[in-house]
Amino acid sequence: MDVIKNVEICRNTLKGSYDVAKNFVYLVGAFSEVMLAEEKRTRKLVAIKCIPKKALEGKENSIENEIAVLHKIKHANIVSLEDIYESKSHLYLVMQLVAGGELFDRIVEKGFYTEKDASKLIQQILDAVKYLHDMGIVHRDLKPENLLYYSMDEDSKIMISDFGLSKIEGSGSVMSTACGTPGYVAPEVLAQKPYSKAVDCWSIGVIAYILLCGYPPFYDENDAKLFEQILKAEYEFDSPYWDDISDSAKDFIVHLMEKEPSQRYTCEQALQHPWIAGDTALDKNIHESVSAQIKKNFAKSKWKQAFNATAVVRHMRRLQLGTSQEGQMQSTLPSPCHGHLLLPEGEEEENSCTHSTTCSSFSCLKVACVSIDACVVVCI
Repeated sequence: MDVIKNVEICRNTLKGSYDVAKNFVYLVGAFSEVMLAEEKRTRKLVAIKCIPKKALEGKENSIENEIAVLHKIKHANIVSLEDIYESKSHLYLVMQLVAGGELFDRIVEKGFYTEKDASKLIQQILDAVKYLHDMGIVHRDLKPENLLYYSMDEDSKIMISDFGLSKIEGSGSVMSTACGTPGYVAPEVLAQKPYSKAVDCWSIGVIAYILLCGYPPFYDENDAKLFEQILKAEYEFDSPYWDDISDSAKDFIVHLMEKEPSQRYTCEQALQHPWIAGDTALDKNIHESVSAQIKKNFAKSKWKQAFNATAVVRHMRRLQLGTSQEGQMQSTLPSPCHGHLLLPEGEEEENSCTHSTTCSSFSCLKVACVSIDACVVVCI
């Protein structure tokens, strides 16, 4: 099956370029599995999304759109698509590995968190989304779950992921397909009106709101009532949670969560707001209040409860440092073994992508596909 027609695919076999982990524990997504692998030439760790072509029947346009979007993007704060490979039965997307954990997890783990921290996070998001908009791309599903830290370093950058709902704008600058995640979607989308890249700016406003208080601006267990709140742009800066938040921060949010798209801040305008570009973001520690609300309002799923990012990163660094030490690779890493990609019976050997990997201890790792195009490594 010819899945994608307009995207260049690597001519080399996957096994010629990557070592894939042995005895790997997969976390299966809606129609794909994700594997940890190491590029032979650079020894860099990557995530490979393995998509059975049978699962793509009838979804060819969707996957081609996602790949087309990812192919266009090269930005420091956006998860990148490294390579594309194809066998008779599978499509393989080699993605940048993001191992720093989710946004909320890191905030909760901090002992000190301020408006300035939130401002720096939003600035990175705005920079990345402005880049997308300048490229004619609308993300359409910005939310905290799609914001991942690149590494466990204290000063790690934030990364935007999940471009499954992204859209490349045509000659006209409006779209009409209803999509996104309810709590973060703009009023014009719910109203089924034509919309533009302004929907992303609304979502950034919602994210900024949550980063400063730990709970969403719109909430109701009844979807109809939730949608009504969003359609009316009805939200409050509730006491006591917002008592210690600056007026500048509130003003910033109000301009992004403007009901009328034509009056809403663009990314460029938001980047020039004093709360981002100036010094109006406060230094006061708001960690206790924000983290308590995050824990209350954004429950962890089971795999996150076992998340030990520090151990994972240490393991990854041992692998990478071990391969770079002259004459000491065997003392640093276990002996070679063989791993296999999961392919259907009958797949020819030349397409079966059997690999040699330098580390059998890959089996203690699990890759969690927290989005369509980004993965977090979890120690199990």
